Amino acid sequence: MFSIVALAALTAADWTAYGGNPEGTRFSPLKQIDRTNVTSLREAWTVHHGDVRHFKDFKTPSAFEATPLLVDGTLYFPTPFNRVFAVDPASGKVKWIYDPKTDQKSEAGDGFVSRGVAYWKDSKTGAARILLCTVDARLIAIDAATGKEHFQVSLGKDVGAKYNGEYHVTSAPTVVNDVVVTGSAIDDNTRTKMSSGAVRGYDIRTGKLLWRWEPIRKDKKAGAANAWSTFSADPARDMVFLPTGSPSTDYWGGHRPGENRWANSVVALKASTGKFLWGFQTTHHDLWDYDLASQPVLIDYKGTPAVLQTSKMGLLFVLDRLTGKPLIPVEERKVPASDIRGEWSSPTQPFPVAPPPLAGIGPLPASSDDCLKGLRNEGIYTPPSLQGSVMHPGNVGGSNWGGVAYDNASGLVFASTNELAFQVRLFERAKWDEMRKEFPDAEFNRMRGAPHALMREVLKTKTGLPCTAPPWGVLSAVDLNKGVIKWRVPLGTTEDLAPSSIPLMKGTPNLGGPIATAGGLVFIAAAMDNYIRAFDAETGKELWKHRLPAGAQATPMTYSVGGKQYLVIAAGGHGKLKTTMGDSLVAFALP
Repeated sequence: MFSIVALAALTAADWTAYGGNPEGTRFSPLKQIDRTNVTSLREAWTVHHGDVRHFKDFKTPSAFEATPLLVDGTLYFPTPFNRVFAVDPASGKVKWIYDPKTDQKSEAGDGFVSRGVAYWKDSKTGAARILLCTVDARLIAIDAATGKEHFQVSLGKDVGAKYNGEYHVTSAPTVVNDVVVTGSAIDDNTRTKMSSGAVRGYDIRTGKLLWRWEPIRKDKKAGAANAWSTFSADPARDMVFLPTGSPSTDYWGGHRPGENRWANSVVALKASTGKFLWGFQTTHHDLWDYDLASQPVLIDYKGTPAVLQTSKMGLLFVLDRLTGKPLIPVEERKVPASDIRGEWSSPTQPFPVAPPPLAGIGPLPASSDDCLKGLRNEGIYTPPSLQGSVMHPGNVGGSNWGGVAYDNASGLVFASTNELAFQVRLFERAKWDEMRKEFPDAEFNRMRGAPHALMREVLKTKTGLPCTAPPWGVLSAVDLNKGVIKWRVPLGTTEDLAPSSIPLMKGTPNLGGPIATAGGLVFIAAAMDNYIRAFDAETGKELWKHRLPAGAQATPMTYSVGGKQYLVIAAGGHGKLKTTMGDSLVAFALP
């Protein structure tokens, strides 16, 4: 993810050079690399960090998903084990390494992941700090020049976590003026009364807790609803914007009747105090693990300050930044009802009238090998069931944490999405061993406190391929002003997928996001092959690709040093996706 920098004096160009911006637009005004010369890009340098845990060897593998941050002539990035590297942006030479000695016994469900760091500079003394959150739930402040630790704060002491790794942090903290705001990642399928999903604000100089905001009422017999993705900030208005997740458990909610606000919502808080300003819920009473996984994007929409939010459902919402009211109308539409005894399901769900969904949301068509036989298959929001239900889109999305890039000049939104359906089935715990034999590749969870256990897996044909027709991953450009999809192209190929019997097809599942540039380009890796690509922002035509040493389930960044523009991507693979593993941060530039 792009990390948030808080320096009032920075220009728009500076924000891009620093690796991100508080608005989350992922757009760079740099244009040295453009449509005419992108094919000349060459590797400039590579850094190897060494922090890799393979899926075959560990219950909690690693995923190198970091987007670096460039500040005052130094490039910073975290490894999956939360070590922070400071390197020269022109040569890749390492200046210093900070090691927080993250607990290697963590059982975090997301594995070992760290998507970025944040930066702050003291307006009084000029001292600069790098802010880091860890998989063992610590907030750490580091001297940006030396790597010396200033303070660390435990984030997991008062949240009710019951085992090592249940409560962790995968995204960068967010700096808003002199406050650093943190969320959390929680294994929310483990039990009904899960850890608190509280969001907290700390004094950036001392680490003192300033405020705490709870996304759901404490008297509910549930937890989580945590904000695990990247936040956005409007420092001038003292506002921070959170994408919150689902309450526990994801697929059973009989113990938490009602809409469960403010889970599954875009929420605006006053950054200095944590005061609730407004919220907009994108899924009522979530039964599908439809967290808001992607960063809210702060834009101007037809002259109004706005928040753009993509979702796992493939829907795109545009809200007034000051009030949370939809700027593109949203309709409450009737959805299928749960048939599980004791469950409460919302009779309607919100759908924006435009643009069209970025992923398929209708019932799957009948398959020639009968992979839908016996399953509830009623399109988006088909509730979990004892017979098994088709979940389309699946819990991977639609959009996930990679988010979108937005070009304010053209009004184009660039989004990568998945086209995978999942099967979700609730069953009696007495059948645990029987179900694991029947579905050997599926994900299982006991969901303690609920009347049922959970089985979840990608819906596959007898040949092992997804039941959904390819492409299984796409990159789209949405004209936000017109409310239409301008172009849509497959993202990636199956050439690096195992087993080798899978035919060569275009479009694979993806995790990671795009960046867009004033050079008319969209850069993205994210797919399950080992490539980074450049697409023409106007047409979607693939203009360049380069093979990487490993999978790149990350978001690239670009910056300029000494008059030369660089493109950087983390290529380290993803243990859960089983892409090629590695430990490389790779930089590209023109000759």
